[in-house]
Amino acid sequence: MSTRVLICDDSKIARKQLTRVLPADWDIDVEYAEHGEEALDKLSASAFDILFLDLNMPVKDGYETLEALQSFDSSPAVIVVSGDVQPKAIQRVKEMGAVAFHKKPASAEELRALLLSLGLFSVQGADHSYGQQSALIEQATAAEQFTLNECLQEISNIAMGRAASVLADMLNVFIKLPVPRVNILEVSELQMALEYSVKDDSCSAVSQGFVGSGIAFETLLIFSDSSFPDMAKLLSMTETIDSVVEVELLMDVSSVLVGPFIDAFGKQLNIDFSHSHPALFAQHAKVADLVNIKKAKWKRTLVVEIVYEVENYQISCDLMMLFTEDSVSELENLLSYLVEED
Repeated sequence: MSTRVLICDDSKIARKQLTRVLPADWDIDVEYAEHGEEALDKLSASAFDILFLDLNMPVKDGYETLEALQSFDSSPAVIVVSGDVQPKAIQRVKEMGAVAFHKKPASAEELRALLLSLGLFSVQGADHSYGQQSALIEQATAAEQFTLNECLQEISNIAMGRAASVLADMLNVFIKLPVPRVNILEVSELQMALEYSVKDDSCSAVSQGFVGSGIAFETLLIFSDSSFPDMAKLLSMTETIDSVVEVELLMDVSSVLVGPFIDAFGKQLNIDFSHSHPALFAQHAKVADLVNIKKAKWKRTLVVEIVYEVENYQISCDLMMLFTEDSVSELENLLSYLVEED
C-alpha cells in the first residue's frame, strides 16, 4: 500500500525540489498544499501518513498549522522543512509535535537517512524497480514553470533564515521571519513599499554595494528609530544613546544581517560577490527622503524586501536588495539554469 505524502509549501520551486529528492524507490502518493490552511483542509478530508511542512507561508504558517493539528484525532507524522534554522525555531516545532526538522534545500541522501531513522521508509519495503511512481513524480515536477520572482523569493527565503539564525544566536532572541517580497518597482511604488514596512515617522539606514558574475545590487538596511533603545539593551550597551552610538548599533546589526544573508544568497547562485564597505545612508530621515536621495538611480528596479522583527522587543528592520536593471536578464538566465538542475 502506498504511503500518502502531503507537501505544504507556498513556493512551487520548494515543492518541486523536495519532491525530486524523495527516495525514488519509495511507493508513495504525493499531494500538495500552498499554505497551512489548504493543508489542514486536505488533512481533514482524508488521511495522510506524512506531512512535509514549511514554516514561512501566507494565510496560515507552519506554526499555526502545527497548533491546529494538535486538535486532530489523528494526524500525520510532520517533518518541518524550512530555511529558518534558528535553534529556537527547531525547538518550537518539535515541542508542537513535529517529529523532525530538515533545513532547506533538502538533499536526497540526508532526507533518505532521516526517513529511515524515523521508521517512515524502509529499504525492505521499497520498490527497487524505480518504476512508475518515480516517473510520474518526475513528469509532474518537470512540467512546472517558474518566474524570476518565484526563484528569487525561494533563494532569498533560505538566505533570510541563515542570517536570522546568526542574529538570533548573537542576541539570544527569536527572529520573526516573513515571506520575502519580490517585485519590479517604480520609484513611487518603492516609496509606498517602504512606507508600508517602516511604521515610524523617522528611520535610519545603512547601504552597501555588491557585484559578481554580471549581477550588481545594493543592500539597504532600514531601522525604525524606535528600535535603538531595545537594540542597545540586547547588545548590553550602557552608554547614552547619542548619534554616534546609533551609528555603531546600525553598523553592528548590518554586518550580522547583511553578511550572512549575502553569503547564503551567493552560495546558492555559485557566486562570490565582491562588496564595498557599508556606509551610513541616512540618519533620522523620513522614508520619502530615503527615496529622494537616489531617485535618479532607482527609476525602476528589481527589489527583494525582508522585514525582520525581534519577538518581545520593539525592534524592526527592513532589508532590501535593489538590483540594477542590467542584472535582471543575468539573474533570469542563472536562475532558470539552477531550476533545471534541481
